Parts: sequence; structure tokens; C-alpha cells
Amino acid sequence: MPLYESVLIARQDVSATQVDDLVATFQNVITENGGSVGKTENWSLRTMAYKIKKNRKGHYVLMNIDAPSAAVLEMERQMRINEDILRYLTLRVDEHETEPSAVVRNKGSDDRPRGRGRFDRDGGGEGRPSESRDATAAKPATPAATPASEVTPDEGDAK
Repeated sequence: MPLYESVLIARQDVSATQVDDLVATFQNVITENGGSVGKTENWSLRTMAYKIKKNRKGHYVLMNIDAPSAAVLEMERQMRINEDILRYLTLRVDEHETEPSAVVRNKGSDDRPRGRGRFDRDGGGEGRPSESRDATAAKPATPAATPASEVTPDEGDAK
């Protein structure tokens, strides 16, 4: 049978237990139509890049599905009908990942670089340049002026 990955986004107003119930209903649809759901990852409530149906956040869930296309079509039909589902995307894949997804792997790590603030870009704090910083480093380099007698016009610039 073909392999699929499906990600759905549920409304932010829905509780986590209701999201689990939604996922369980979609899993039942797949199993009733002759398929199986392998791994299910709940990515929790996450901020979206833009508003979808007046929602800024959504509950994200990933499902690895091994089912015939009719089962996936029925699941997608029920997702379209359900008003708690904002968006969904189902892709056919060659093989499922056995390890946790990138979202789950990066969820616990706090290794990403963070900004130091609006006024502390150079490390001086309070919006002023650092005292140890070189005065010459702040000045932009300007090219030396060439005397007018040494400048030769390009052939394309001739009038």
C-alpha cells in the first residue's frame, strides 16, 4: 500500500484532549478503510506565520499513514467538513521516517541564537557604543579621490 504523511492544524480554541479525539476519529477512518496509522506526533500549540480564519495559533499533528488512496480521500473529506480543522496537507512519501521529526527534535533544544535586544547590538548596552570599541572601526572606508586629469572616459560614455 502507498505511504502518506499527513499534517493537520486544529483551531487554537480546541483543547488538547479534543485534538486527541479528532486524531482518533481520523485514525478510525483509515483503519476502517483497510489502512493503518503508524506514528502520530502532536506538535502542540504553535504560532502560525499568518492568520488562518482569524486564528494566530493552531494545534499541529503529524500522522504517518499506510493506506489505500480511498481511505486517505475519505479522511481528507472529513477534515474538510470538520470546522475545528483549519488546514491539512497529505503527501505521498517513499518511506516513513523512523526517528522523530525535526519539529520534535528541536522542541526541547534551546540552542538557537537569540538577539540581544534593540539597543545592545554592539555589546555596549543602553544604546551607546561600547567604550572599548575602536573609533576607526565605526568610520566607513572611503575610496581615495582620483584627480580629474587621470580619469579617462569610457567609450560608451562618449557623447
